[in-house]
Amino acid sequence: MATLVTGGAGYIGSHMVHALVDRGETVVVLDDLSTGFEAVLPDAATLVVGDIGDEVLVGGLIASRGIDAIVHFAGSIVVPESVADPLKYYLNNTVKSRALIAAAVRGGVGAFLFSSTAAVYGEPTVDAPIGETVAPAPVSPYGWSKLMTEVMLRDAAAAHGLAYTVLRYFNVAGADPKGRTGQSTPNATHLIKIACQTALGQRAKMQVFGTDYPTPDGTCLRDYIHVTDLVEAHVLALARLRAGGGNLVANCGYGRGFSVREVVEAVRRVSGVDFVAEVVDRRPGDPSALVADSGLIRRELGWVPALDDLDGIVGNALAWEAALARRNSAPGAR
Repeated sequence: MATLVTGGAGYIGSHMVHALVDRGETVVVLDDLSTGFEAVLPDAATLVVGDIGDEVLVGGLIASRGIDAIVHFAGSIVVPESVADPLKYYLNNTVKSRALIAAAVRGGVGAFLFSSTAAVYGEPTVDAPIGETVAPAPVSPYGWSKLMTEVMLRDAAAAHGLAYTVLRYFNVAGADPKGRTGQSTPNATHLIKIACQTALGQRAKMQVFGTDYPTPDGTCLRDYIHVTDLVEAHVLALARLRAGGGNLVANCGYGRGFSVREVVEAVRRVSGVDFVAEVVDRRPGDPSALVADSGLIRRELGWVPALDDLDGIVGNALAWEAALARRNSAPGAR
């Protein structure tokens, strides 16, 4: 058996590649390296530089590499950018996913695991935690582009017998505790990464987008999940699919939220640096609160988070940012 990991040189994808290699699995990574980095991949993984929308390429990999499972991370992920350039998101996240699913169906791939998002819920009317029975209602092209892929998987499964699991992420943060990989994109928009970069002096200041939300301190509330815990959920989901488990759509989060201000204070506390966090206007497409009801994934997968601690998440993220800065400043770095 071999697993094809799309976007495997990216943030979450590279953590999954390490987790699979650690378990002795054969892993093929398909990544165009537009936001991914070969340097974060383990030597045991095979990297193919290419486009997930290239059905001929994907079909050839499935046939030649004995691919029995696809874990699909590749895509564009910045909500405000999706509002400004929606067609980019419908191409990268929807059209190309359609091509990938078609190649999987033709190649007889038995398991398909898809990286989705809590953005499919939009601005939920429920007060707290959001369960999978809440009707999707995206408020951004990013959320719609992911939901469309979920629908394609549902329909392909009904028509062709493709077995799939959709994991809807809440806010992924942190880095590999062993220091092998982390969020490496310089202009990434993840709050904890930005706050860590500011604490380390890589940014003069950071911005807090809006303080007039209907939350306890007026800033957006999010469910931050350590990337290692998230990847463990993927490993369990993949094992379940391979064992003949049914199709599943499940949230990935801890079930409690932290506000932007609480995250900023955590980074200040862990780093020991009192950096500038400038308050500015809201960004388009940001719901006030997104917190997961994680009961389903815990029941179905037996998932038990091991790193549910905001200061620990921040500590791993800070360590990665410091290591990344050293690597990027080394002679010959690019």
